[in-house]
Amino acid sequence: GYSCLVMALALPDNGQIVTCDISEEFTGIACRFWQEAGVADKIELRIGLAEETLNDALNNGEAGTFDMAFIDADKANYDAYYERCMTLVRTGGVLAIDNVLWHGAVVDDARQDEDTVSIRALNLKVHGDPRVDMNLLPIGDGLTLAVKR
Repeated sequence: GYSCLVMALALPDNGQIVTCDISEEFTGIACRFWQEAGVADKIELRIGLAEETLNDALNNGEAGTFDMAFIDADKANYDAYYERCMTLVRTGGVLAIDNVLWHGAVVDDARQDEDTVSIRALNLKVHGDPRVDMNLLPIGDGLTLAVKR
């Protein structure tokens, strides 16, 4: 809920965020802080598996209606989230993908666990994806910003 809170604080008065999470327990904590910060009315929380939540959004006609998507979930499914977000985000919108450096593991050939391999593959995919202009920012654990063409 922290990322959502920071983004909500930066939104204009009429801005809205849809946030997806699997944990009612953790988002319950976040909701209290959203309320305290005065931004709870800007946030729509959708609880469920991320892929199902994104599919529901697509099935509900939300394709092309988002200005931005922030991907920070289970790493093994980043590619699925990327593809769904590509459909949900409008042309000119931004996809922000967190943890793309994965503590340096993405450049360590000895690291072949599912999360590392998934992030490595997505990094290569986004780098070569003609649908976006992208930049990998080496801040924190790495953040890719991709602007949909």
